[in-house]
Amino acid sequence: MNKTYTSRYEKRIQQKYEAHRESGAPTYILGIETSCDETSAAVIRDGREVLSNVIASQADIHKRFGGVVPEVASRRHVENITLTIEEALIEAGKTLDDIQAIAVTYGPGLVGALLVGVAAAKAISMARGIPLIGVHHIAGHIYANRLVQEMEFPLIALVVSGGHTELVWMKEHGQFEILGETRDDAAGEAYDKVARALNLPYPGGPHIDRLAHEGEANVPLPRSWLEPHSYDFSFSGLKSAVLNTLHNAAQRGETIEPANLAASFQDSVTEVLVEKTIRAAGSHGAKQVLLAGGVAANRGLRDRLQARCEAEGIPLVIPPFTLCTDNAAMIAAAGFIKYEKGQFEGLDLNGVPSLSLSEQ
Repeated sequence: MNKTYTSRYEKRIQQKYEAHRESGAPTYILGIETSCDETSAAVIRDGREVLSNVIASQADIHKRFGGVVPEVASRRHVENITLTIEEALIEAGKTLDDIQAIAVTYGPGLVGALLVGVAAAKAISMARGIPLIGVHHIAGHIYANRLVQEMEFPLIALVVSGGHTELVWMKEHGQFEILGETRDDAAGEAYDKVARALNLPYPGGPHIDRLAHEGEANVPLPRSWLEPHSYDFSFSGLKSAVLNTLHNAAQRGETIEPANLAASFQDSVTEVLVEKTIRAAGSHGAKQVLLAGGVAANRGLRDRLQARCEAEGIPLVIPPFTLCTDNAAMIAAAGFIKYEKGQFEGLDLNGVPSLSLSEQ
């Protein structure tokens, strides 16, 4: 892009930003999320109040493939993005003239999917002369909790989703230190693979969770604690243990009750997640524990973490089910923090599929 044009764009952004800050008027941020297979747009007031949160899911499309097909997801985002943004604005009772900034997920995620959201956000930013804010997808999941309750620092966030399992230490807004992460399969991936072995539909997490509540955890399965002081996670061995258990039973002509195996698998996953979170919170003097990510909708995990936090006297915040899965409200909430700090992106913003949380 022409440097003179870029300079004019940046000057216009800064003037609008400063004028709005001086006015003391409410801040409305339009959020866009297209990192995987949900096309979502939302309008948030002052980083806390959700005026709209529209999600166009592709779950039914990808179900027959047993997972997300990147090319199919990208094409569907292209079809849905404009209508989703329009619907979010209408539901919020706002127009683009009312919006002070646009926040968009730029990583991590599927590169083709990310580019659809980033391109839409840049177009609106350039056309309207409003700040463009790039948001890390996991930061969004963490800040979904702020739509429920104010964050108290320092805190520990347990992020559990289809592609991520991380323990994150935060001393203040916008600062993320990863204490531990998955070394192989994330918890959500393990759920999907075990669900497939049990002939359950995709996505597997909700089906395993439902089945687990109908059974007893009486099938011996391993817990992967790794090194004594490690906060990392590993679920590949557990997944293999489930598959071996099913295979060995079939070889012997025995039948394992699926509900009991689901309960045993979930018990193993949640025990490791919860105990490492409690240990991290205690050793770091956390004032609060946050649960975040798609697997935060898992009832077994929610109940177990709630019980342990109550026993340890540590306040726990869990977002409602509607804010656990990928959505644009969480992206706008995280974007509001950057807006307050004046941390904006240029029109050279790009999708970064392997973006690190520490780069925020």
